[in-house]
Amino acid sequence: MKSTELTKKKDADLKKLLIEKKEALREYSFGKAGSAKSGLSSQAIRKDIARILTEVNARSNQDNK
Repeated sequence: MKSTELTKKKDADLKKLLIEKKEALREYSFGKAGSAKSGLSSQAIRKDIARILTEVNARSNQDNK
């Protein structure tokens, strides 16, 4: 997911997407426990979460100014 896609989404959609990504990361972590982990999937999910949080924080900072 690119940051340009995130700027087009509404606040409620971003929060819903953030919850979905966090749940996907949790399921991935518990599903792969005990087996050889592939770092690519968890890394991609964590990057998406970071991009979403960056956009949410940027919007909240604009509202406060």
